[in-house]
Amino acid sequence: MKFSSPQTLESIATLLNVESVGDKDFPITGINEIHVVEKGDIVFVDHPKYYDKALNSAATTVLINKKVECPEGKTLLISEDPFRDFNKLTKHFNPFIASQKSIADTAVIGENTIIQPNVFIGENVTIGKNCIIHANVSINNNCVIGDNVIIHSNTVLGSNAFYYKNRPEGFDRLLSGGRVILEDNVELGASCTIDRGVTGDTTIGKGTVIDNQVHVGHDTIIGKKCLIAAQTGIAGCTVIEDEVTIWGQVGVVSGLHIEKGTVLMAQTGVMKSLKKGVYFGTPQREYRQTMRETIFLKNATKPDKK
Repeated sequence: MKFSSPQTLESIATLLNVESVGDKDFPITGINEIHVVEKGDIVFVDHPKYYDKALNSAATTVLINKKVECPEGKTLLISEDPFRDFNKLTKHFNPFIASQKSIADTAVIGENTIIQPNVFIGENVTIGKNCIIHANVSINNNCVIGDNVIIHSNTVLGSNAFYYKNRPEGFDRLLSGGRVILEDNVELGASCTIDRGVTGDTTIGKGTVIDNQVHVGHDTIIGKKCLIAAQTGIAGCTVIEDEVTIWGQVGVVSGLHIEKGTVLMAQTGVMKSLKKGVYFGTPQREYRQTMRETIFLKNATKPDKK
């Protein structure tokens, strides 16, 4: 998530009321999670296990809960609770705006796009040309939808990321300041949920078709011309390349990378990143080998004929 205008280390430290390490005029241009950080970004870290990863990332300012040696060319913000202070930054630079109408005045809707009854379209949403948005769809703030997109009834775009910190008093949610982007010619079935990014974008590529009751987690990137069948769940921060086919009731854990052209057979549970191939089972295995083993086991345990 980029700021509307550059900030300084001193201005951010003052906003959060924390100590800083480095040049007070050091430029800061945004905040991001570790997997999408760029030069100028703040990243937060609150566990020693991940200190090195954060300090050596592309982020040039690290919001951290311990004073450590500052890498060259970077700055630090020393916080008692980086998770809490990261939320403060999201709330300050990208506050939630409550809509007063079912279709916000700030929404931009392209030529020949059809909006069916009871659709909600939030603030700063952009919808392209020749789209069909069916009844009872919710498109939350800042979503971007291309041309020739079809969204079926009861689908929700831009729901909050499922990202929590377990505190003694209960679960504390990491605020979501990102977007959902649907590229041209995407079709979403009924009752799908597409979470927005925490700081970046959840993106569904051009020509991808998604069936009913599919969930896509925050900051996930789905490539072009993918086919995803019903009741699939894809966790956050996953990258699915172009022309991947995912059949029904597949589950994909977070942070994985699935190569172009891969096929996931129905009810597969994906536990690790995958090279191109056909997979089945939980945890996923190469499909043909799994079938051979299944047939062998069936024959080996068959009762003797009398």
